[in-house]
Formats: sequence, structure tokens, C-alpha cells
Amino acid sequence: MTTTTLAKKTLANIVPAMRYNDAKRATKWLCDAFGFEVKALYEGKDGKVEHAQLTFGNGMIMIGSTGKNEFDKLIKQPGEIGGCETQSCYLIVDDADAHMKRAVAAGAEILIDIKDEPYGGRDYTCRDFEGHIWNFGTYDPWNAK
Repeated sequence: MTTTTLAKKTLANIVPAMRYNDAKRATKWLCDAFGFEVKALYEGKDGKVEHAQLTFGNGMIMIGSTGKNEFDKLIKQPGEIGGCETQSCYLIVDDADAHMKRAVAAGAEILIDIKDEPYGGRDYTCRDFEGHIWNFGTYDPWNAK
């Protein structure tokens, strides 16, 4: 199957997967703070969120609770490595200023204040309640000139 064929069958063919110490809380927080919507949520017998699918426009992330499975051995949480990340997501929003106000009201920590970028768009960078770094802005690379 080619990438072109795949793109016709699915909304987004890149879906970031993230781990949270408390994925149940993260699910609610990401919806309240950033505007994600729950598409699916699977809890284990212990009540921990094993897997959740959260949509944002035509994109999606998958999150789950940290644990002792083989995937968790491959990654570290920001709190385990001095609050750093090796990657972060950029999400396109219609109004970056309004989005930032919503995120701050929910407790997001602003790391890079909102600004106009020389290549176009207006964006900001923040940290969520578990230390993951997020970027939001109006720059749309699909429609850039």
C-alpha cells in the first residue's frame, strides 16, 4: 500500500503515542485544557487507562498509563529526565491566543510565550501537568506558501 493510498483511507497517518503516569487524569486534562475529544478509552481491571484515543480535528494521539510492559522500557517520562523531552507535538489551532488562555486556565505552564513566527503563523509552547511539552499555533504547513 502506498502512502497516497493510505492517506485516502484515513484522516491522519501519523498518530503520536504517549505515556502518562496517570492516563486517566491526563485524558480529562487534555480534553479540558487543549480541546481533545475522547474517541475510545480502555481501562484495565485496576481502573488504570490502558489505552485511550484522543482526537483533535482530523488528528489523533494515543495515550496509556505507564507500567511495566515492553514499550514502557523504551521511553522515559519528563520527570525522570530533568523535565526534558526528546520530541513534542505541534497542533494547528484557529486562534492561538484563545487556545493559550484556555490552556493556562487549566494549569498549563507557558514555556515560550505566544508570538508571531517569521515563517507565518502565531504559536506558543507549554508544559502539561506531567511535564510533556506541547506546541500550538496557527501555522499550517499543509497550506504554507
